[in-house]
Amino acid sequence: MILYIVLALASTAVSATSSLSDICTVSTAQAALPSSSFYPGITIDSSSVSVELVTNSSVSSVWYPSSTISYCNVSFAYSHNGITNDIVHVAYLLPDPADFKNRYVSTGGGGFAINSGVSSAATGIIAGGVSGYTDGGFGSFSTDLDAVFPLSNGTINWQAIYMFGYQAHHELATLGKEFTRNVYGVDSATKVYSYYQGCSEGGREGFSQVQRFADQFDGAVMGAPALRYGQQQANHYFDNVVEQTIGYYPSSCEFALILNYTITTCDAYDGLVDGVVSRSDLCLLNLDLTDLVGTAYYCAESTVSTSSGFGGLGASGTGIVSSGATTVPAQNGTVSAEAVQVVKTLWAGLKNSDGEQVYFHYQPGATFADAATTYDNATGKWGLTLNSFGQEWVARFLLLQDTDTMANIDNVTYDTVQYWMEMGMNRYMDSLQTTYPDLSDFKTAGSKIIHVHGEQDNSIPTASSVRYYDSVRQILFSNMTFNASVAAMDDFYRLYLIPGGAHCSTNTEQPNGGWPQTTLQTMIEWVENGVAPDTLNSTSNINTVCRWPLRPLWTDDGATFNCVYDQAGIDSFIYDLNAYKIPVY
Repeated sequence: MILYIVLALASTAVSATSSLSDICTVSTAQAALPSSSFYPGITIDSSSVSVELVTNSSVSSVWYPSSTISYCNVSFAYSHNGITNDIVHVAYLLPDPADFKNRYVSTGGGGFAINSGVSSAATGIIAGGVSGYTDGGFGSFSTDLDAVFPLSNGTINWQAIYMFGYQAHHELATLGKEFTRNVYGVDSATKVYSYYQGCSEGGREGFSQVQRFADQFDGAVMGAPALRYGQQQANHYFDNVVEQTIGYYPSSCEFALILNYTITTCDAYDGLVDGVVSRSDLCLLNLDLTDLVGTAYYCAESTVSTSSGFGGLGASGTGIVSSGATTVPAQNGTVSAEAVQVVKTLWAGLKNSDGEQVYFHYQPGATFADAATTYDNATGKWGLTLNSFGQEWVARFLLLQDTDTMANIDNVTYDTVQYWMEMGMNRYMDSLQTTYPDLSDFKTAGSKIIHVHGEQDNSIPTASSVRYYDSVRQILFSNMTFNASVAAMDDFYRLYLIPGGAHCSTNTEQPNGGWPQTTLQTMIEWVENGVAPDTLNSTSNINTVCRWPLRPLWTDDGATFNCVYDQAGIDSFIYDLNAYKIPVY
């Protein structure tokens, strides 16, 4: 069905006295749909339009200030011409006309989900904008990529991959900005500012747009992006392979003691004892876990029910992962040399049999979610728990089997994990890898990036974000000194590592670390008012987050705070991935 819009703009525009209920009608939404010629190759189904008026809804998140919001949720479907049985759903939350501030905001997903629904989209309403999200064409807003992949065993669903990779978000924003103009009657001479916010997979989705569509967003806020997709996903299996290779599976209590020791010891390295490892770099450089061998531990009997995997917000267990609930008996013991060897091997990152660096791992102070082990009540021993996300990535997206699990990882070595990383990188280089470093067009367009990453992220290594930032810096400003190139980056791209921050959220193990809750508002100030953020404000006792490459340091017994330059600390985040024959950005 081809949709023709014949109404004049004046008839679709809201009046100055229009209310939210006035614009929250099917007829108003239909009249504001982009015209049939607006996006070549796409046909909008006007009969699919639905609206829902939501009032006085309380929303809260570490990504925006807690608020009570009202909005109209408009959804409609469109299809790609020439593709059989193709239907894509998009949803746009509309603010009250009195609150609209000429802004549009796209939001992303997590894990294999391309959206996070209203829980993330609320950020746009709070900022006075229309806020959009997409189902990617997977069937519904609650259907993830893995539900439609593969088409059958051995057959890649390339349409779903490219939609997930970047195309769906491009269409969402392009249609959304035009829909916003039409709903609120914004003439072509008036600027509608466009923004993006997302973390984890949502962070990768944001960079997929920044790298390809330079003028799509005026400002993009990305957290802990799942860049270097081939390496990132296979890396979830690294912890399991380390334990299998060493032949030792630390108990949850042993992991907990090592984690607590790491946090307690490294806390003071930043000059302030507050329960937060603000300088994981100094921790990596100076902490000697061998001193912990032989230390006694005890944990009372407990019942656990948790899950691990990339994309969850704020997962911060101490290393217990199971499907469903299980009872773990009281644990008595002492930290073994093998447990310390496991942790030290993890912190060093993946190396192949030739000793070459393949990838990096999480910072000291991050929880051991990927290394989680399970207690076997029958044998009375702790054993391997295959990481759920690592299993699905290899089974479904590399081996192309319609399954989430693998029977075992017998005979899997560090070299096997490298092979999996290279397979994923090569297969999905132009769709999911998302590491294109030449952001010249984005910079020329005058657009801005705020990039954040929890320093104790336990799902996507903090060093991953540092590597991408540094790749962009070197590609764009290779003829400059380091300091000059950082200053040039500051004009459009700023990276912040969040002390104590977990994966896209605050950290229950380091609650004083907090999270910068107003990153979108900070971006709006930068884009619309030229106020570039030297630091970010956090929600905790650490209320100042330094801009990379500066690092936090307290002096005078914690009374004085500064963001300082520390070359050794910076270098600890930079890895020579010499296992590859091509650049890995």
